[in-house]
Formats: sequence, structure tokens, C-alpha cells
Amino acid sequence: MTEFTIASFNVKNLIGAEKEYYRFEQYTPEEYAWKEDWLADQLMTMNADIVGFQEIFEEPPLRAVIAETDARGMASNAASLPDRSKRYARKAIFRKLAYDPYDGAALAFAPNLSDSGAGERRPGIAILSRFGFAAEPEVVQQLDPPLEIPFHHLGGGDAGSYRVNRLSRPILKARVPVGGRVITVFNCHMKSKLGEYIRPHGARHSPELDLLHYRAEGRAMGFLRAGLRRMAEAWVLRKLILEELDHGHPVMVLGDFNDGEHAVSSEIISGERPFRNYAWMRRHDAETANDRYTEEEAARILESVERVRLHSAEKLFVRKSLRDMVYTSAFGGVFESIDQILMSRHFHPDYARRIGEMEYFSVFNDHLTDGSHPEAPYNKLASDHGQIMAHFRLSDPASD
Repeated sequence: MTEFTIASFNVKNLIGAEKEYYRFEQYTPEEYAWKEDWLADQLMTMNADIVGFQEIFEEPPLRAVIAETDARGMASNAASLPDRSKRYARKAIFRKLAYDPYDGAALAFAPNLSDSGAGERRPGIAILSRFGFAAEPEVVQQLDPPLEIPFHHLGGGDAGSYRVNRLSRPILKARVPVGGRVITVFNCHMKSKLGEYIRPHGARHSPELDLLHYRAEGRAMGFLRAGLRRMAEAWVLRKLILEELDHGHPVMVLGDFNDGEHAVSSEIISGERPFRNYAWMRRHDAETANDRYTEEEAARILESVERVRLHSAEKLFVRKSLRDMVYTSAFGGVFESIDQILMSRHFHPDYARRIGEMEYFSVFNDHLTDGSHPEAPYNKLASDHGQIMAHFRLSDPASD
């Protein structure tokens, strides 16, 4: 048996000091030092074997955080772990306290193709793996050919199409060798709910950004565009997932979905939930009112749906623990989970041919504050997301 942990960590705008990432936004040396300190402390606490990072503008600051994490972790080991000569050194508590450094780990960074100059930066993503990578990680952002989403009028006839040439952020795919197996890991950062507005030619900004002349209709259209883009990006990710599942590869998807588990974009990624009993359902080619799928056909349909469906680590944990206490975002009085870890049925406890199972799920959200409340402390340098981590146990391939 092999135990491992996998985590998602939106670091919130990681970039070096005195570098303007968004207009007028940059860190002083002191602010950057505080942020690096906080990130290293959080990463050390998680001590995850595989980490998917979001909102990374540049690779060197991330490597600096990892190096600082290792320095702290090794100092903690020196202070907390007994010498091997001590008779109690093998106690389980010390295995739990031990920090495993990332000095031999592999890091894959995917910069954003839309990244521009000062004040107009665009973040990328990264995957850190103590197990290394079984193959060179792949990045998907520029779509060739572009994604064309056709529409039809409700009464019939062509209604045009919506085209996506490039994703707002890259998708990073890595094949990670764990315990004699290879798991395909996707790290993603879906388009945010922030409105997408059109700036007229020659104008300094979109009219919808002028809140003194509030344009509710235009802002709603911006949210619509953002939602369309997020769902299109979800479909691109779903297609990549299906390619892996069709080859029989176990899959894990993690990242900032910018939507809850039951949002349409999230369900595009995870796949549809199966109907309770397809034998109750009228056939697609029914010729009579009672023309329904047979039991054999219903079983075949169910297998087709379940084979490509992904499952939420958070929801499996809630089912197992009988508690619902997870949130990774707090904004405007709304507490929700928009960061997810999804897994193929290879890791589902109800699947007879599973190769492993999730044992525990951790969420690190004590730092989250909702700025809409007057008593909320000032905490803008920490991440505005909670970090999530799933604990897995893999079976030996020889036992399959």
C-alpha cells in the first residue's frame, strides 16, 4: 500500500516585490516578505506530496517559497523529532509530525500566454510533485483548431456560434508516478465570475467600469460573457479528461473552479449524475407511451455514465464524516467551496475495481475573512482561498 496526499493551493497573485501585476497593484519588499512567509508556513503545514498552484505570475517567487518551506520544515524536524537511537522514535505521532522536503521534487510551471507588461499581467499555474513526472507535463491554452460552439434558433435554423481561441488561463496536465501506478493530474483555474466587458475603440475603459454611471444591463451582459467563457473552458477540460479515461488512466482534477460543485460549469467538468433507473425512462426512439429501456440497456447506459464521471473529494468526505463544514471562499457574505479535487471512479469506495481510496480530506481556511463584515481583520496578503488536501491510500498493482 502507498499513501499520498494531493492539494490545491490558490496563492493569490504571487509575484516578486515592486512589480506591478495589475494597475497600481504591487507589493512592497516588506509586503512580499510577509506573503512569502505566510505561503511557506501554509505549505509546510499542508506537507502535501502533490500540489496544484494557481495565480502564479512568475516561477522564481514560487521556487523561493518552496525553498523557505523546506528550510522551516527541516528546522521543525530537528526540533520535534527524536533521535533514531531513542526507543520511542518509531511512534506514529512522530511520523505525523515529520516534514518531507521538496528538495528532490519536480516543479512544472505553465505561464499564461496572455501575460503582458506591467499592470497587465496574467497569472499562470504550476504543479509540484514529490514523485516527479512520468512524462513531460503538457500545457493547453491556445486552441488549434479554435472551439466553435454552434447555436440553433428554438424554432430551428442556424443561430451562429461562439468561438474560443484561447483559454483565460492554461490547463496543466501531468502524469504522476505513485506506488507503481501513473495518475493523470489536471490543474486548472477557470474563468472568474468577474464581468467581461468590451472597451470601445479609442476609449480608456469599458463604459460598464464607470460606476458613477451604473449600467446594470451592460454589467449583466459582462457576467453572461464570463459565464460563457467559463463553461467553454470547462468543456475543453472535460474533453481532455475523457481522452485519459478512454485510455483507462486514473484521473484527478484539482484547482480553482470559480464555481460551486453543482454549477453548470463544474458539472461539465465532472460529468452528469446518472439517473436513478434508466429502465423507468422512455426510450429515445419510443413508438408507444410504454416503450422504455430494458434492464440490460439500462445497465449499459449506467456503466457508460459512471465510467467517465468524476467524484468530489469534499463530498465523499462529508458523506463519510456526516459533517458539512467545508468552504474555500468568503466574499460578500457568501461562504462556498469553489476549489475542488475531483477523482475518477478508480478511487471511489463503491467501485469494485478501485485502485485506491480517499482516507481523509483537509481544508485550511482559518485565514479567510469576509471583508463585507466590519469586524473582519485586514488580511489582504494571505490567499483569499482556502487550501484543500485529500489523503489517499493506493493498493499494490500486484493485487489487481
